[in-house]
Amino acid sequence: MTIAMINGSPKLGKSNSEEMLNRFEPFINSEHKITHYNINKKPLNGEQYKELCRMDVLFFAFPLYIDAIPTHLFRMMVEFEDYLKQNKKNDIFVYAIINNGFYEGCQNYVAVEILKNWCKRCGINFGMAICTGAGEMMAFMEKVPAGRGPLKNLGNAMKALADCVQQRNSEESILFSPNLPRFMWRFTGTHFFWNKIAKKNGLNKRDIVAKVK
Repeated sequence: MTIAMINGSPKLGKSNSEEMLNRFEPFINSEHKITHYNINKKPLNGEQYKELCRMDVLFFAFPLYIDAIPTHLFRMMVEFEDYLKQNKKNDIFVYAIINNGFYEGCQNYVAVEILKNWCKRCGINFGMAICTGAGEMMAFMEKVPAGRGPLKNLGNAMKALADCVQQRNSEESILFSPNLPRFMWRFTGTHFFWNKIAKKNGLNKRDIVAKVK
């Protein structure tokens, strides 16, 4: 089986979507052929779109942007739609990992529905998506295995998704939050993420909460 792993993050450097793909790939048996596409570095060309039309599985990983799909990825999907309608060779299944910066994974629901509707327009199959909250937490969890501690839900969801991909089935999507209390996520996000970024940009805590006049 041929699988296209499509990184839909708009970040040019290391991204949470890339981290998700790296964590997910070991769940896929080595007998399957995986090809990687990173659309944030260079737009896909016609030949690459035709390559995707010959895949068995299209696997998207992307962050939530304003409760939807990032615009550069959405633009790629619109362009790709015409190629699919004219060049599709196989019965293609689509799967996805979606992350967001909120605590609640259910915030990704609308993005899943957009992906489902796109599949219907293209005449391909929507298989399943797994959707996690607290996506920015991944940068601090590099040494935590998926399926352990705060990433227990993530590991379980990835295993279910991998089984679905390898059987080319359609299952209910899984939307979940990390395995730690919300107050702890909020505390660590504030002190180790937002405050850290503010300091890097020459701001302090008072600047963050100051009202714009």
